[in-house]
Order: sequence, then structure tokens, then C-alpha cells
Amino acid sequence: MRLARARIQFAPFQISNREPQRCQYPLPPRKSHSSSSSRSTSCVGTIIKAEPFPEARKPALKLFIDFGPVIGVKKSSAQLTKRYAPETLVGRQVAAVVNFPPRQIGPLMSEALTLGFPDAEGAVVLIGPERQVPDGGRMF
Repeated sequence: MRLARARIQFAPFQISNREPQRCQYPLPPRKSHSSSSSRSTSCVGTIIKAEPFPEARKPALKLFIDFGPVIGVKKSSAQLTKRYAPETLVGRQVAAVVNFPPRQIGPLMSEALTLGFPDAEGAVVLIGPERQVPDGGRMF
């Protein structure tokens, strides 16, 4: 069996002066975390409150993230304890997927998936803008 090679063409990079896209609410729901048929919506938000989450199976923090007036404040559980203390996260902007269905993690209903990459030791390093941007801005 021969496989056909796909040709991928990329559009040239263009700088635009138009208003940045904001996440629209209600966002289309996603069926599950592992479903690849739907598109996820990633937005930026500011952590307004962070606290330890001792009820979680693995060490984690409870995050309360403000995604602006359209989406509002959403809760998230994130395994960030190796690299971040709760008090250092307040005021920090992070990227999160906001259209996953809520997921029960211990006594917390997590409403957003906070995004990060693993470092060399496997600890999570948060993704966020390098400069302050309006909450609710959509990643593209």
C-alpha cells in the first residue's frame, strides 16, 4: 500500500492593525478532553486567587482565573507546586483552554485547563504572554 504525500502550504505572515479576537461566550462545548474532533479555545486570563489544594491526589493548586467581562472567573486545578508558590501566581496572566466541559477534581469543579510545558525535571512551566494583554484575548 502506497501512502500519498500531503503538500502543506503556509500563508505568508501578515501584521494587522485590527482589534484582537476575544473569546465569545457561550463557547462551543467540547465533548471530552481526549476528543480531537472539536477545536479548543485558548484564552488569556489573570490569576486573581491561588491556594493549596490538599484534597487532590497529586500536589496541586486551586486557581481562580479572570477571563474578562465576557467569560468571567473560572476555577482550575493545576499541578504547579514544584515550581510555583500560590502567592507568586496572583496577578500573573496565563493561557487556558476555556471550552472544555467542567471536570470534577476532588471537591473542586475545574472549569478551565491551565496550559504549561514540562521543564527538564517534568515540573510544569506556565504559558503566558510576555507583556500585559486584555483578559479574554484569544490565542491564535
